[in-house]
Amino acid sequence: MPSPFFSTRPSPLLLAVRALVAALASAGALAQGADLALGERIAREGLPPQVAACVSCHGARGEGSAAFPPLAGAGPAYLTAQLQAFADGSRKQAVMGPIAKALEPAQRASVAAWFASLAPALAPVTPARAEASDRGAWLATRGRWKDGIPACAQCHGPGGAGVPPHFPPIGGLSAAYMQEQVEAWKAGIRPPGPLGLMESVAKQLSADDVSAVAGYYAKLHAAPRADEARP
Repeated sequence: MPSPFFSTRPSPLLLAVRALVAALASAGALAQGADLALGERIAREGLPPQVAACVSCHGARGEGSAAFPPLAGAGPAYLTAQLQAFADGSRKQAVMGPIAKALEPAQRASVAAWFASLAPALAPVTPARAEASDRGAWLATRGRWKDGIPACAQCHGPGGAGVPPHFPPIGGLSAAYMQEQVEAWKAGIRPPGPLGLMESVAKQLSADDVSAVAGYYAKLHAAPRADEARP
């Protein structure tokens, strides 16, 4: 007879971790068998009429823009997992859903692997010490622990340049795009990511928080890096 003090049912967190591990393992296995030449062809030319060229939105070298996230240098398992999520509907997005569904699993993995093979779109930046009065800088580099919000940099790296294989670049994204993702996590229409972290963080972020973080990263990457500065 089971002890009344110990449940034999796995906790929701454990179930989430198991699901995450299974999804990443599946994505990783697909990524290992990817065809870079096929991935580049699809990214540059698409598969008309259902699949538009990826570079038409995400840039010729996967550099992204304010409205479209950078893909270059992101982890292949992460990118494959996102395409799988678009395809199966666990991440809902009007444009990417039909595109991902029109691709075979091997094609999705190949596109992901090609973008992952490119030089990262953003270089890590060592920011100046954040002041508490600068909400964006503080959240990005220090977080707000009283609300359970870790610093963005702890997962997404210095300057939001991304940390493969599981944390994408976020520097340079617009406040509108960031807010859209926050709302998707809040509504449960985007997978919560490693350990469900982003879903819980999103619930603590206000629109002003998101705007401040986006503005901070925009300024950080608009300024010349120290190694590029000229006297």
